[in-house]
Amino acid sequence: MNRIDRRFAELKADGRRALIPFITAGDPAPGYTVEFMHALVEAGADVVELGVPFSDPMADGPVIQKACERALAHKVRLTDLFEMVREFRQRDSDTPVVLMGYLNPVERIGMAAFAEQAAAAGVDGVLTVDMPPEEADELGPLLKQQGVATIFLVAPTTSRERAATICAHGEGYLYYVALKGVTGAATLNAEDVADHLAPLRELTDLPLCVGFGIRDGASAAEVGKVADGVIVGSALVSRIAEKAEQPELIAAELKAVLGEMRQALDALPAR
Repeated sequence: MNRIDRRFAELKADGRRALIPFITAGDPAPGYTVEFMHALVEAGADVVELGVPFSDPMADGPVIQKACERALAHKVRLTDLFEMVREFRQRDSDTPVVLMGYLNPVERIGMAAFAEQAAAAGVDGVLTVDMPPEEADELGPLLKQQGVATIFLVAPTTSRERAATICAHGEGYLYYVALKGVTGAATLNAEDVADHLAPLRELTDLPLCVGFGIRDGASAAEVGKVADGVIVGSALVSRIAEKAEQPELIAAELKAVLGEMRQALDALPAR
């Protein structure tokens, strides 16, 4: 049982929902990322998703695209993320860390080397946006050997047959994309999310976590009524962008945004 499984078991026992923030590593400058990770945990994060900067983040909207640009301007690479996670682990040995990104940087390092280095740094899960389960036959087993979970996305347009395949391969938790389109899209319908999660629960025991469109405490609570976890990215990354020239102020901003969501989720009745 790795940190992700342990954390979700604890949450289930307590009847609580997971709060999973996403930030792009190296944004607005590499020296602040570990500080931000600790701030997110202090504000109530149960899992931290750390975005791998990439020049062509096709699933992301302009907010996260620009975050990647800011990080890449400082030449942040995948190997730098391993150092960030290693530094984070010096103070936090419990909070799960998931790397979220695209396959190209992994292929540059080599899949076996990536799996080994990720595990050695203290990474608990990997979500590769452009790697469907049918193409995970090489990386998936390598990560599993290292005790690192392979996490997959499910979209509103995913067929039941394909969802069954994804669920069969998935580990850690399932990332349900609440909206069609890219990150940062605007309209979230919690009833629609509930309708899509119900059949997924028939296919898997994995925790179902919902991302895209979570902006504040109210939207987090609406989704938290039907999901096992709430994932928030653009709402945090946009705050980083606003204070990019004053990075010393960002940690407090992140704690304020995430803290509101934590309070809203904890105010919900226990499952």
